[in-house]
Amino acid sequence: MKRFFKPIEKEGSAKKPSLAPSKQGGEKGEEDIKKEPLKFVTWNANSLLLRVKNNWPQFSDFISNLDPDIIALQEVRMPAAGLKGAPKNPRELKDDTSSSREEKQILLRALSSPPFENYHVWWSLADSKYAGTALLVKKCLQPVKVSFSLDKTVSKHEPDGRVILAEFETVCILNTYAPNNGWKEEENSFQRRRKWDKRLLDFVVQSSDKPLIWCGDLNVSHEDIDVTHPEFFSAAKMNGYVPPNKEDWGQPGFTLAERKRFGAILKEILWIMLRGRLVDAYRYLHKEKDMERGFSWSGNPIGKFLWK
Repeated sequence: MKRFFKPIEKEGSAKKPSLAPSKQGGEKGEEDIKKEPLKFVTWNANSLLLRVKNNWPQFSDFISNLDPDIIALQEVRMPAAGLKGAPKNPRELKDDTSSSREEKQILLRALSSPPFENYHVWWSLADSKYAGTALLVKKCLQPVKVSFSLDKTVSKHEPDGRVILAEFETVCILNTYAPNNGWKEEENSFQRRRKWDKRLLDFVVQSSDKPLIWCGDLNVSHEDIDVTHPEFFSAAKMNGYVPPNKEDWGQPGFTLAERKRFGAILKEILWIMLRGRLVDAYRYLHKEKDMERGFSWSGNPIGKFLWK
């Protein structure tokens, strides 16, 4: 279960979405087009192609019933277009081989069927079947700008396609697939995650002009309540390896260093969001520990996480 965050506006400060007046007699037309998104879904698909093959009827029914304005997907695991050895186009699906053309056709056919035919799709893809994100926005909505990096550069994509940012008139939607912290300092995974968290903090500081809805696989469990066995995960080791920095000890995603950095991001957001405050929407609705909605970490058969 991945988390998403939504802004809670202070009383009297919320801006209502502007809807054009309808035609006389209740007939709907172009003037009825919704201007701002109100309902969101976020899902780490762990291979979108696999979900299309195995879980698509259930997901289609879910989307039909909920009717969200935006669907944020992470870990789509579809390779970017581009010939071998040539620069890749992270906005397009690979189709230069018979197998990639077949996979692209399967995926696009699914996304062109109800209810997904009602959505525009933006991709940010890795060079191989790894990571990657997608954002589906209802066709009755039109973002002011869609970018693919934490510095809001439209033409630049984050490595492995980890970011899609859709800016609307009154709100920003940030879809991220955060890199995993890893276990060992010498494999550079710690540094990669530290740099990611620093850049995300910088992004938040520079994005205080609009309410922010931050969703995706954030790859961190912030509080003890988010795991079944906090002491066990805090002391977890990989093959007996002990990082030199004690704050890096434990299960990736639940190390003290990651949790502190995540807390600092939330604190900064809380400080700068003058029109409201950013809250963990799941924990806002579920005050008690609820591990039925968690999942077992593949490397540890004991306990479950509720990832943010």
